[in-house]
Amino acid sequence: MRKTIVAGLLIGAFSVLSAGEFDAQANKDLKALKEYMEKKFATRKGAESYFPYTPKEELDKNFKWGLKGDDFRLGSYAYNKNGKEQYDEMNEMPPYEDNIDAGEELYKNTKFKNGKSFKDCFPDPAIKGEYPKFVKGKGVVTLADAINACLKENGEKPWDMAKGKMADLEAFFAHASKEKGKRYHIVINSKEAAAAYEDGKKIYYSQRGYLKLSCANCHVQGAGKRVRNEYLSPLYGQVTHFPVYRLAWEELGTLQRRIKGCEKNQGETTHKLDSKWMRDLIYFLTYMSNGLPVDGPDIRK
Repeated sequence: MRKTIVAGLLIGAFSVLSAGEFDAQANKDLKALKEYMEKKFATRKGAESYFPYTPKEELDKNFKWGLKGDDFRLGSYAYNKNGKEQYDEMNEMPPYEDNIDAGEELYKNTKFKNGKSFKDCFPDPAIKGEYPKFVKGKGVVTLADAINACLKENGEKPWDMAKGKMADLEAFFAHASKEKGKRYHIVINSKEAAAAYEDGKKIYYSQRGYLKLSCANCHVQGAGKRVRNEYLSPLYGQVTHFPVYRLAWEELGTLQRRIKGCEKNQGETTHKLDSKWMRDLIYFLTYMSNGLPVDGPDIRK
């Protein structure tokens, strides 16, 4: 059964969708992914088939089982008991609270030179779960793209898409979305949008770099397995908590920044943060969390 479900995630990676079925394959992919992850972490019984190299004692003592849907918004902390305890301790005094405040200041009280503000571009700040969007003539538009477009349209210079003000404003948007109970709702409503999704999926499942690894090796088949002392996070729910304050960064960063770091770890030449490659990958990644709650900003190691 496990092999069948994993294979189902790969089938159709290069398929072409007909008119009126623009999100049919994406919905099928998401359903298969959710079922696979829930089965993988359903019970301790038979867990060795998914984790053949994980010590039995570790499976007994450090894994949480019976995970469903929304549980996966926590990434690896959903199934890593020790990690979840550390995560809860870190969140007693969240290091990203100042970033939310800074983002709120940028949104509510910062004026452009022409007198307008981000409120004119984004009247409702609870929009984190709506991005990325596919815009005809522009392709995939991430939230960072939309923020920079707002700046340029109002005569301002675009921001670094990895950190700083960009991460702060995204943190405020994520916080506002979480406060309103928003969930990810990524739309595929055209043949061109479906093609961008398929391109992102192809990127995710393709082996790259001198290590010849794909994203899926770590975050689908490898979800729950350990690399040194850290458990690999699952594709399902992987984007819900961004932007994140990473202890390794000692600051808040965007999803684009994290992907670039993964590229380096794979031994791959990195792509620009506003490239079509990056935007299409984020389109696929975020669709694979469709229906899950917006849970950012958050903290990770």
